Amino acid sequence: MAKKSGLSAEDVDSLRSQLDGGTQPLVWFTAAAVGMEAGRSAKLLAFTDPEEGDFIQVRPTGSKDEMSFSPAELTLEKPPPRKKPATPPPAPPEPPRETEIIHPYVPEAPVKPAAPKPKPAAAPVEPAAPKPAARKPSSKGATPEVTVTLVTAGEGEWTVEVLQGTRKAIRPTPVSPAAVAQAAKLLTPEVAEIVEGVLNAARAQQLARVEQLRAELEAAQKALDDLGA
Repeated sequence: MAKKSGLSAEDVDSLRSQLDGGTQPLVWFTAAAVGMEAGRSAKLLAFTDPEEGDFIQVRPTGSKDEMSFSPAELTLEKPPPRKKPATPPPAPPEPPRETEIIHPYVPEAPVKPAAPKPKPAAAPVEPAAPKPAARKPSSKGATPEVTVTLVTAGEGEWTVEVLQGTRKAIRPTPVSPAAVAQAAKLLTPEVAEIVEGVLNAARAQQLARVEQLRAELEAAQKALDDLGA
């Protein structure tokens, strides 16, 4: 049976249920995790929205950094414990030294020194392969990327949404047209012109509606007067 690698959709749903229940389960890094040792454990912190790319936030064991990974880089399978290296056998005892016998000194004929042996050429050293770039951990002190989006649904209604990285910091919240117009004037002239055009169209639409309601009110008042009220 092939060994399971990475988190399946069912694993992600199970982890999300445990996280919603107040439990922070453990996961382990696979060999696909860049900058992390395969088999190292980590504590699950959160899931970002939408679930695309590295949307699983964890804290590796022994670290205070919060990092994001994809399902392929994590697993629920705990790696087997590492085997301890075998203890080398004790060195054999040294053999007993032989008794040195001193012979009478006899002068020897001078011996020509041997010619020095040429040193072997050093083998070329191949440069080590570059290691993959380590994943940069998220730091609380770094400034995250922030995206502010203004959306109009017509009839003068506006909402604002703020994304901090891939996480929704502020969900769509209603804002007044006056606040939108004031903010647009502080930006570039092009943005102010586009927003002013949308606001003018909303004003014209509301003015037409007021005129229609006024005509209907006058007609109703006339009908009421005819009835002798």
